[in-house]
Amino acid sequence: MTPKEKSLAQELKEKMSGESEDNEENEERPIHNKKPSEKLPEDISDKEIQELSEKITEKDIEEEKKSIEPKAETLIPLEEYIKCAVHLGTKVITPHMRKFVYKRRADGLAVINTALIDEKLKDAIKFLNKYEPKQIYIACKREAGWEATRKFEEITGIRAFTKKYPPGITTNLELDDFFESELTIICDPWIDKNALVDTAKLKKPVLALCDTNNFLTHVTQLIPCNNKSKKSIGCILYILAREYCKAKKIPFEATLQDFAGELE
Repeated sequence: MTPKEKSLAQELKEKMSGESEDNEENEERPIHNKKPSEKLPEDISDKEIQELSEKITEKDIEEEKKSIEPKAETLIPLEEYIKCAVHLGTKVITPHMRKFVYKRRADGLAVINTALIDEKLKDAIKFLNKYEPKQIYIACKREAGWEATRKFEEITGIRAFTKKYPPGITTNLELDDFFESELTIICDPWIDKNALVDTAKLKKPVLALCDTNNFLTHVTQLIPCNNKSKKSIGCILYILAREYCKAKKIPFEATLQDFAGELE
């Protein structure tokens, strides 16, 4: 083993075996004793969320716009956030996500404040722009996000894992496809928990799309949103890709539809 490999091995060992310390730079801190792998029962299914996300009407758009204080400027028009159902939560609201919810619908679904989604997206963009493409990877195990995640990889050059993230790929030096990263993006802290846990072992930051039923343990930067539907995941990744490419001077000619599909 070369001195460089020894140094890297030692660094990994120290990171994963050391005592866990609070990160003062983390915006969100755990406020519960549940493990990130625990899933709350009796929630709405992914399929139901996907179906409801496809049924956003003009009436829904107008009603949501009335509930949101107009802002001077948003990353995309509020109508497009709503058409993509980015604001639809689940029936479960964790303590971590309660502050992002402003009401429940008649069917019991939580509704995320769209203005806060835009605000947290802007924070996430600033955070993401600190890193180069080779320092980042994105994991999305949920099928609804595969197409948008691959498009994100194609445009930004950021490595993507869809379907399955190989556990240990960033922590086990013995693996042939081992690589180092400085930032992990995940589309759901529950579904993408293997990537979350590996990143936590290394004490590296995590940027996560978080729904109302997610816990934020080990999440450094969050984007509150519907992370169950194709349109919503596509919308969030489109905005992140567009702004990242702008900051890194990477050509960007994609449209929201390229990530989210047709909105009508």
